Amino acid sequence: MKKNLIIYLTVIGLIGLFSGCKKDETRVVMSASPTAPTIVTMPNLTLERVNGSKTLTFVGTPLDAGFQASTNYFLEAAAAGTKFASPIAILSGSQDAEMKISVSDLNGILLRNFPADKVSSVDFRIRSVLVADAGNGVAPFVYSSETKNAAVTLYGLPRLDLIGSGMDQKIESPLGDGKYSGYVKLDITKPFTFKDPDANIVYGGTAGTLSVNGAAITPETNGYNYVVADTKALTFKLSQYEIGLVGSATANGWNSPDTKMDYDSKSGQWYINNVDLIDGEIKFRFNDGWAWNLGWNAGKTALEHNGGNVAVAAGNYNVRLTITQFTAPEAGTFTLTKN
Repeated sequence: MKKNLIIYLTVIGLIGLFSGCKKDETRVVMSASPTAPTIVTMPNLTLERVNGSKTLTFVGTPLDAGFQASTNYFLEAAAAGTKFASPIAILSGSQDAEMKISVSDLNGILLRNFPADKVSSVDFRIRSVLVADAGNGVAPFVYSSETKNAAVTLYGLPRLDLIGSGMDQKIESPLGDGKYSGYVKLDITKPFTFKDPDANIVYGGTAGTLSVNGAAITPETNGYNYVVADTKALTFKLSQYEIGLVGSATANGWNSPDTKMDYDSKSGQWYINNVDLIDGEIKFRFNDGWAWNLGWNAGKTALEHNGGNVAVAAGNYNVRLTITQFTAPEAGTFTLTKN
């Protein structure tokens, strides 16, 4: 009897000890029926070149999950009635109250999927991604707004074709003001000229100066360049612009040169197909440097500047990267498809 009493008192004491040591915590309770984001107002989407520099604003409301949460928002478009089977990424960010984009930028993005100078029926939505506890690997919660349909009219872009570059390439003028730009793949052994197909004028140049029927331009670096040409000021500039994979899963590890990606001008995505990766990690970066780089955000729902490493299992992959914001703080999304 005395032995049983001692055991009983010992158990009571231990319960009291653990109860006294328990930390005071604030419990986060997620709503059983979170309120999805909404699109409150849509801008006029009859786009005109003369308004190319103006700003369009999509106004929405945030996700209400029942507690203050870190959420990523994505403004997306799709052909009407397709239920976003192939969503078009327009913008991404940490808030959806006012999602802003210039007329020329939106026109350029939608031209990859819809025709110019015609009215297209386009669906829009705001998609929100919430991770309640990324540290424990909990899957993200995704909530989308109702679909908003709009009649969208896009304008075609004047262009300059690159003649002699070895590929069918062009740069375009979003504002139709004689200022052209674009990403093109260059070869130092293939000098090129610019041709305006509308006016049937050919431009060449040296040392940054254009001239009609001038000498072919010799690139200084192989690979992708961001090319700017001004046919009114008669100037041009070539700037190396390479996006690549870096990391322990790649051929060169964390060292340069990175595994370079190609650019798909139709989709606006950077991609690499049939790349062999080993067990390890990857990130995306610009011109083999760390000043601009993309990795996981805290919830592993999108890419952000200086984000976390992306874990990869060994295999052969197709990789596609959408840069939703190039200027700091850079942001984007990606897909990693195993073959």
